[in-house]
Amino acid sequence: MKEIKKNPVYRYLLILTIASAAGLQGWRTLFNNFAVETVSLNGFHIGIIQSVREIPGFLTLSAVILLIFIKEHKLLSLSVLFMGAGIMLTGFLPSFYGLIFTTLLMSFGFHYYESTNQSLILQYFDEYQSPLVMGSQRSMMSLVCIMVGAAIFFFSFILSYKIMFLIIGAMVFSSGIWGFFNKPFYKENLIQQRKLIFKRKYSLFYILTMLSGARRQIFMVFSVFLLVKKFGFTIQQVTVLFLVNNAINYFVAPVFAKAIKRFGERPVLFFEYMSLIVIFSAYAYCPYKNVVALLYILDHVTFNGSMAIRTYFQKIADKRDISSSTAVSFTVNHIAAVILPVIGGYLWTINYKIPFIAGTILAALSLSAACFIKTK
Repeated sequence: MKEIKKNPVYRYLLILTIASAAGLQGWRTLFNNFAVETVSLNGFHIGIIQSVREIPGFLTLSAVILLIFIKEHKLLSLSVLFMGAGIMLTGFLPSFYGLIFTTLLMSFGFHYYESTNQSLILQYFDEYQSPLVMGSQRSMMSLVCIMVGAAIFFFSFILSYKIMFLIIGAMVFSSGIWGFFNKPFYKENLIQQRKLIFKRKYSLFYILTMLSGARRQIFMVFSVFLLVKKFGFTIQQVTVLFLVNNAINYFVAPVFAKAIKRFGERPVLFFEYMSLIVIFSAYAYCPYKNVVALLYILDHVTFNGSMAIRTYFQKIADKRDISSSTAVSFTVNHIAAVILPVIGGYLWTINYKIPFIAGTILAALSLSAACFIKTK
């Protein structure tokens, strides 16, 4: 790991990852309470907004076209810049349509950052280094989220939602500017394909990615909303939950990275999916808010196993396909994610258990698909 940390690409990616993590954590911590307390939205509104949030993820394949005109690390920094702009404007537009606009802007930045960051990791670190880099990034993200959560907890007593969104967004925006006028000082790696690539040998990777995205959306949209709407969590309680969650994941993420390196992708994914079957079932039927809060933490812990999907792709992919295929995978990831929140929001109005039961079914399908993973 010491050798990896000396790589300027690692440091460049880490700084922008820290900025992105801080922005997303701040937005997620504030959003549900802001939507309920200030904008007075219900579950159906939340579902629509979250579906809109996934539209940029569905369009990340357009990154392949953008890379014809701009270097990939420049696109990464611009993505962080747009993410910060969306967060800054959120508190200034406290309406349903205002949240749709700012969420869309923030999400374009976040999803393009995710795609390019993943692509650069797989290009500039080998199959033994990449899980360690991903684990290190996740660990640092957790540490940053703890700091952001602690700041929100204390400042929420004296600052308005508008000011907190503005401060967090400005910090992320500034990091994007820094990244744009700096470079990681690497020599150009193997020239990537500048066209959309779909290959049959990547089909299992696409399937695992799509199921992961669909399942993850149910968690992202409805887990915290369940705590706020059904169990009455305040902004301070949500913040404490995020703090505890990130403190645990700071130590857990590198463990999953080492497990992937030692045992391979299939055992790690088996563990993740079997755990998620239990967790989503419990979400649907557990009546105790402290247990549901614990489920939220366990869900985050097991999500670290999703790194194995990316390292599996790295092992089977042609090196020139990485950038294009990564963008395509993000689109595949968001096929279901674009429509699931709206459908889930409607089903929530019938019975809040239904979206979580659907998550259980998706976890079972993922477990079945993981049985077909084969690597050297």
